[in-house]
Amino acid sequence: MDSRTALLVIDVQTDFCAGGALAVPNGDVVVPVINALARHYQTVVITQDWHPADHVSFASQHPGRSPFETIPLVYGTQVLWPDHCVMDSPGAALHRDLHIPHAAVIQRKGLNRLIDSYSAFLEADRTTRTGLDGWLAARGIERVDLCGLATDYCVAWSAQDARRFGLEARVIEPACRGIDLDGSLAAAWQAMTAAGVARIAAV
Repeated sequence: MDSRTALLVIDVQTDFCAGGALAVPNGDVVVPVINALARHYQTVVITQDWHPADHVSFASQHPGRSPFETIPLVYGTQVLWPDHCVMDSPGAALHRDLHIPHAAVIQRKGLNRLIDSYSAFLEADRTTRTGLDGWLAARGIERVDLCGLATDYCVAWSAQDARRFGLEARVIEPACRGIDLDGSLAAAWQAMTAAGVARIAAV
Protein backbone atom coordinates (compact mmCIF):
# COMPACT_ATOMS: atom_id res chain seq x y z
CA MET A 1 0.00 0.00 0.00
CA ASP A 2 1.27 3.50 -0.78
CA SER A 3 2.64 5.65 2.02
CA ARG A 4 -0.33 8.03 1.91
CA THR A 5 -2.80 5.35 3.07
CA ALA A 6 -3.17 4.23 6.68
CA LEU A 7 -5.06 1.28 8.11
CA LEU A 8 -7.31 2.01 11.11
CA VAL A 9 -7.99 -1.11 13.17
CA ILE A 10 -11.03 -0.30 15.27
CA ASP A 11 -11.64 -1.77 18.75
CA VAL A 12 -10.62 -5.41 18.25
CA GLN A 13 -10.85 -6.00 21.99
CA THR A 14 -11.74 -8.89 24.26
CA ASP A 15 -15.07 -7.43 25.37
CA PHE A 16 -16.25 -7.11 21.76
CA CYS A 17 -15.42 -10.72 20.89
CA ALA A 18 -16.91 -14.09 21.89
CA GLY A 19 -17.47 -14.29 25.64
CA GLY A 20 -16.97 -10.57 26.12
CA ALA A 21 -19.27 -8.13 27.88
CA LEU A 22 -20.52 -6.62 24.62
CA ALA A 23 -19.71 -9.33 22.09
CA VAL A 24 -20.25 -8.52 18.43
CA PRO A 25 -21.64 -11.59 16.61
CA ASN A 26 -18.70 -13.41 14.98
CA GLY A 27 -16.36 -10.64 16.04
CA ASP A 28 -13.44 -13.03 16.42
CA VAL A 29 -13.60 -13.89 12.73
CA VAL A 30 -12.01 -10.58 11.77
CA VAL A 31 -8.80 -11.12 13.72
CA PRO A 32 -6.85 -13.28 11.22
CA VAL A 33 -8.23 -11.21 8.34
CA ILE A 34 -6.94 -8.02 9.92
CA ASN A 35 -3.55 -9.55 10.77
CA ALA A 36 -3.11 -10.42 7.10
CA LEU A 37 -4.35 -7.03 5.90
CA ALA A 38 -2.04 -5.06 8.18
CA ARG A 39 1.06 -6.47 6.52
CA HIS A 40 0.22 -4.42 3.43
CA TYR A 41 0.31 -1.05 5.23
CA GLN A 42 3.26 1.04 6.36
CA THR A 43 1.08 3.03 8.76
CA VAL A 44 -1.32 1.25 11.11
CA VAL A 45 -3.34 2.81 13.93
CA ILE A 46 -5.18 0.64 16.46
CA THR A 47 -8.04 2.10 18.50
CA GLN A 48 -9.06 0.94 21.94
CA ASP A 49 -12.27 1.68 23.84
CA TRP A 50 -11.04 2.70 27.31
CA HIS A 51 -13.75 3.66 29.80
CA PRO A 52 -13.74 4.56 33.50
CA ALA A 53 -15.84 2.16 35.56
CA ASP A 54 -18.55 4.81 36.09
CA HIS A 55 -18.90 5.83 32.43
CA VAL A 56 -22.12 7.61 31.52
CA SER A 57 -22.83 5.17 28.67
CA PHE A 58 -23.11 2.20 31.04
CA ALA A 59 -26.67 1.14 31.91
CA SER A 60 -25.39 0.29 35.40
CA GLN A 61 -24.97 4.02 36.07
CA HIS A 62 -28.66 4.76 35.47
CA PRO A 63 -30.94 3.10 38.05
CA GLY A 64 -33.96 1.45 36.50
CA ARG A 65 -32.42 1.40 33.02
CA SER A 66 -31.36 -1.65 31.03
CA PRO A 67 -28.68 -2.20 28.41
CA PHE A 68 -29.63 -1.09 24.89
CA GLU A 69 -32.22 1.43 26.07
CA THR A 70 -31.58 5.04 25.05
CA ILE A 71 -31.52 8.20 27.12
CA PRO A 72 -31.07 11.88 26.26
CA LEU A 73 -27.76 13.44 27.29
CA VAL A 74 -26.50 16.96 26.71
CA TYR A 75 -24.83 15.94 23.45
CA GLY A 76 -27.73 13.85 22.10
CA THR A 77 -29.30 10.42 22.34
CA GLN A 78 -27.14 7.84 24.10
CA VAL A 79 -27.45 4.07 23.83
CA LEU A 80 -26.91 2.49 27.23
CA TRP A 81 -24.42 -0.36 27.04
CA PRO A 82 -23.41 -3.17 29.35
CA ASP A 83 -20.27 -2.26 31.29
CA HIS A 84 -17.45 -2.91 28.81
CA CYS A 85 -13.82 -2.07 28.07
CA VAL A 86 -13.22 -0.69 31.55
CA MET A 87 -9.74 0.76 31.51
CA ASP A 88 -6.98 -1.64 32.46
CA SER A 89 -9.41 -4.58 32.73
CA PRO A 90 -9.01 -7.88 30.85
CA GLY A 91 -12.02 -7.01 28.70
CA ALA A 92 -10.39 -3.80 27.49
CA ALA A 93 -7.30 -5.63 26.26
CA LEU A 94 -6.72 -6.07 22.55
CA HIS A 95 -7.72 -9.53 21.32
CA ARG A 96 -5.00 -11.97 22.28
CA ASP A 97 -4.52 -13.10 18.66
CA LEU A 98 -4.32 -9.62 17.15
CA HIS A 99 -0.73 -9.37 15.93
CA ILE A 100 0.35 -6.11 14.33
CA PRO A 101 3.81 -5.44 15.74
CA HIS A 102 4.47 -2.47 13.45
CA ALA A 103 1.36 -0.51 14.54
CA ALA A 104 2.52 3.04 15.23
CA VAL A 105 -0.19 4.23 17.61
CA ILE A 106 -2.84 2.90 19.97
CA GLN A 107 -5.53 5.58 20.08
CA ARG A 108 -7.61 5.23 23.24
CA LYS A 109 -11.08 6.77 23.38
CA GLY A 110 -13.97 7.09 25.81
CA LEU A 111 -11.84 8.16 28.78
CA ASN A 112 -14.10 11.10 29.68
CA ARG A 113 -16.79 9.61 31.91
CA LEU A 114 -19.36 12.19 30.75
CA ILE A 115 -19.03 11.68 26.98
CA ASP A 116 -19.17 8.50 24.91
CA SER A 117 -16.71 8.12 22.07
CA TYR A 118 -17.35 5.86 19.10
CA SER A 119 -15.14 7.66 16.61
CA ALA A 120 -11.36 7.51 16.42
CA PHE A 121 -11.41 11.23 15.57
CA LEU A 122 -14.14 12.94 17.62
CA GLU A 123 -15.97 12.20 20.84
CA ALA A 124 -19.77 11.97 20.80
CA ASP A 125 -20.15 15.68 21.59
CA ARG A 126 -18.86 16.09 18.00
CA THR A 127 -16.38 18.81 19.00
CA THR A 128 -13.72 17.19 21.21
CA ARG A 129 -10.91 15.84 19.05
CA THR A 130 -8.78 12.84 19.89
CA GLY A 131 -5.87 14.34 17.95
CA LEU A 132 -5.73 11.53 15.41
CA ASP A 133 -6.53 13.87 12.52
CA GLY A 134 -3.44 15.93 13.26
CA TRP A 135 -1.23 12.88 13.71
CA LEU A 136 -2.26 11.52 10.32
CA ALA A 137 -1.88 14.90 8.61
CA ALA A 138 1.64 15.30 9.99
CA ARG A 139 2.57 12.03 8.27
CA GLY A 140 1.08 12.96 4.91
CA ILE A 141 -1.78 10.48 5.17
CA GLU A 142 -4.54 11.24 2.66
CA ARG A 143 -6.66 8.07 2.87
CA VAL A 144 -7.67 5.67 5.62
CA ASP A 145 -8.88 2.10 5.22
CA LEU A 146 -10.97 0.93 8.17
CA CYS A 147 -11.66 -2.47 9.68
CA GLY A 148 -12.72 -3.92 13.03
CA LEU A 149 -15.65 -3.70 15.43
CA ALA A 150 -18.39 -2.79 15.22
CA THR A 151 -19.29 -1.79 11.68
CA ASP A 152 -22.38 0.15 12.66
CA TYR A 153 -20.87 2.09 15.55
CA CYS A 154 -17.17 2.74 15.97
CA VAL A 155 -16.15 1.83 12.42
CA ALA A 156 -18.96 3.88 10.85
CA TRP A 157 -18.44 6.93 13.04
CA SER A 158 -14.69 6.83 12.41
CA ALA A 159 -15.15 6.52 8.66
CA GLN A 160 -17.56 9.45 8.50
CA ASP A 161 -15.29 11.60 10.63
CA ALA A 162 -12.32 10.74 8.43
CA ARG A 163 -14.28 12.29 5.58
CA ARG A 164 -15.12 15.29 7.77
CA PHE A 165 -11.38 15.89 8.19
CA GLY A 166 -10.77 15.69 4.45
CA LEU A 167 -9.48 12.15 4.19
CA GLU A 168 -10.60 9.55 1.71
CA ALA A 169 -12.13 6.63 3.58
CA ARG A 170 -12.78 3.01 2.66
CA VAL A 171 -14.36 0.34 4.86
CA ILE A 172 -13.07 -3.17 4.18
CA GLU A 173 -16.28 -5.11 4.70
CA PRO A 174 -14.90 -8.65 5.19
CA ALA A 175 -12.69 -7.33 8.01
CA CYS A 176 -15.62 -5.87 9.98
CA ARG A 177 -18.62 -7.20 11.89
CA GLY A 178 -21.66 -5.29 13.15
CA ILE A 179 -24.00 -5.34 16.11
CA ASP A 180 -27.13 -4.48 14.06
CA LEU A 181 -29.22 -3.04 16.88
CA ASP A 182 -32.71 -2.20 15.52
CA GLY A 183 -31.51 -1.78 11.94
CA SER A 184 -28.34 0.07 12.86
CA LEU A 185 -26.18 -1.77 10.33
CA ALA A 186 -28.19 -0.79 7.26
CA ALA A 187 -28.51 2.76 8.59
CA ALA A 188 -24.75 2.96 9.11
CA TRP A 189 -23.96 1.84 5.56
CA GLN A 190 -26.45 4.38 4.23
CA ALA A 191 -24.87 7.17 6.26
CA MET A 192 -21.36 6.16 5.23
CA THR A 193 -22.31 6.08 1.56
CA ALA A 194 -23.88 9.52 1.85
CA ALA A 195 -20.64 10.81 3.41
CA GLY A 196 -18.58 9.47 0.51
CA VAL A 197 -17.13 6.47 2.30
CA ALA A 198 -16.28 3.61 -0.07
CA ARG A 199 -17.34 0.03 0.71
CA ILE A 200 -14.75 -2.45 -0.52
CA ALA A 201 -14.19 -6.20 -0.32
CA ALA A 202 -10.39 -6.22 -0.57
CA VAL A 203 -7.38 -3.97 -0.98
